[in-house]
Amino acid sequence: MRILSGIQPSGQLHIGNYFGMMGPMVRNMARGELFAFIVNLHALTSVHDKARLVRDTLEAAADFLALGLDPEKCTLWVQSDVPEVTELAWVLSTLAPMGLLERCHSYKDKVAKGIAASHGLFSYPVLMAADILLFQAEVVPVGKDQKQHVEVARDIAQKFNNTFGETFVLPEPEIETSVATVPGLDGQKMSKSYDNTIGIFLTEKQLKKRVMAIVTDATPVEDPKDPETCNLFQLFKLFAPADRLEEVRALYVNGGAMYGVIKQELVGLIWDYFRAARETRARLVDDQSYLREVLRQGADKAREKAGVTLDLVRDRIGLKY
Repeated sequence: MRILSGIQPSGQLHIGNYFGMMGPMVRNMARGELFAFIVNLHALTSVHDKARLVRDTLEAAADFLALGLDPEKCTLWVQSDVPEVTELAWVLSTLAPMGLLERCHSYKDKVAKGIAASHGLFSYPVLMAADILLFQAEVVPVGKDQKQHVEVARDIAQKFNNTFGETFVLPEPEIETSVATVPGLDGQKMSKSYDNTIGIFLTEKQLKKRVMAIVTDATPVEDPKDPETCNLFQLFKLFAPADRLEEVRALYVNGGAMYGVIKQELVGLIWDYFRAARETRARLVDDQSYLREVLRQGADKAREKAGVTLDLVRDRIGLKY
């Protein structure tokens, strides 16, 4: 089984990234052939600062490795180091119906949140389709909000296959329903775009400040509360042991849940959960030569795979003569 997913180097990694994609990706090393990449070309839709993009790209690599990704058991690379993807994106763009792209909710959502409208932002799903199809990925672990983009990749692949002959595998999105959407501080989906995240590698002081800012209602302590509608509880259950989770659930249902106390406990749970990763990452970010070498080797492996697919595409459409 070929499994693929990537992450943008457009800011600090947060727990929504981890539970929605990073954690499952690490587990996927045991399931099949894993392709993991840092999507710095996609990041250009919102990041126009050279120093920041370079820094964030290397730090994203450190994040991947610190959280358990093993470059000996997968292929890890930076998107722009495999130029075959941009050629395939152009080919696919000549087949992608405008109506299909106009229906993509991500573009509308991002523009509504203040991200400048651009051709790159609009055609983002085509480049994502190229990322997926170039490696003949069968499974694409994504958050709920990215499911539509995998469906777009399927639609474009099917149109290519119908037009030029069987070429691409049709990918399937895979969503862990229990963490399909991790809530942010305000109860919306956790997203850097909404500034409602809890970073994985914050200092303890920063972590406490973010957790204490989680929005809760004004229900009195002694009154019963529905834990399933409380974003604090939804975050708490990602980290709490099963027995402690049931104790806190009972406090919600029967009365007695004190939000401030639960937040303090959540700070400790998050801090302990990522302790080993935090220590590993601190070492990695100080060894940029090692990070660059890992990414170079990964790009070489990725280009071997990409070259096979692109050579087939060129032959199918008439670019080989």
